[in-house]
Amino acid sequence: MIITENHPLVKENTFGIEAYARFFIELDNVSEMKELLSTDQFRSMPQLVLGGGSNLLFTRDFSGVVLKNNIKGISLVKEDEEHAYVRAGAGENWHQFVLHCIEENYAGIENLSLIPGNIGAGPMQNIGAYGVELKDVFHELEALNMETLEIETFSNTGCRFGYRESIFKQEAKGKYIITSVTLRLNKKPKFNTSYGAIEKELEQMGVQQLSIRAISDAVIRIRKSKLPDPTVIGNAGSFFKNPVVSTGKYESLKKEFPAIVGYKNSETETKLAAGWLIEQCGWKGKREGDAGVHKDQALVLVNYGHARGNEVFELSEKILRSVKEKFGITLEREVNIV
Repeated sequence: MIITENHPLVKENTFGIEAYARFFIELDNVSEMKELLSTDQFRSMPQLVLGGGSNLLFTRDFSGVVLKNNIKGISLVKEDEEHAYVRAGAGENWHQFVLHCIEENYAGIENLSLIPGNIGAGPMQNIGAYGVELKDVFHELEALNMETLEIETFSNTGCRFGYRESIFKQEAKGKYIITSVTLRLNKKPKFNTSYGAIEKELEQMGVQQLSIRAISDAVIRIRKSKLPDPTVIGNAGSFFKNPVVSTGKYESLKKEFPAIVGYKNSETETKLAAGWLIEQCGWKGKREGDAGVHKDQALVLVNYGHARGNEVFELSEKILRSVKEKFGITLEREVNIV
């Protein structure tokens, strides 16, 4: 393992925020993780596990040790007539993993194409897009208990998945390092094209025969047209969660705001489009210094070049307050604040 001091983190987060870690260590396997966490010097320090850096905002330098999870490897664990169980190291890039599964004709995650970040962050967030969530295909994961230094296995129910939620964002936060994730993928595709603009995009693409690759290509085209490329302009994707309210609350809001965008979440709940709420408060395309709200997608906060993390955070605070004042709804941040 390589240990560096006062390590710059600007290239380790997709927001492109300048911050420094007191110590920065890249870990390629579980043995290195155990060795490091057995060292008194690092065991007593604040620790931050970093994957692709696509879902966090640095508002300050990190005074402890940043652990970069680089565990790689993709393998077929087992299979039956209907399913293939595919394991991937937590340090594998998510989108490249999706493309690998499509190449092998394993279906179920094609709707999750082009989501930034690494495999290990997927279960933490229960990533989702276009009608699919990771929990729909999740089998199990392995994680290193940072206290006992033992590998533990978490099942689907054990992860306690919710909307952009898991046990790793609640009571297990900061207590584990996810080392591998195993998904149960379909050998016979069950196409999901009803969400968003997928069907329209497929039609524009001239697709005659539906396939998981065609759906992936459509999702990639849609995401590229709606979301800024973090290699061009710093961002962490959707900064806020879409709020879920009671259907009664939604009907009440619809009387006052007829154009409000909502999707049925259950028999009693409706999910609102946070981007629409933010746009109605006048934030879309607004810029304060180098921190701003993207011109095409109000859910995305961006760094136009030299924004500090606390400037982006303060912008998000203003957005939260304005949405609360106008609609009586409290938005939650999807991005982790450090």
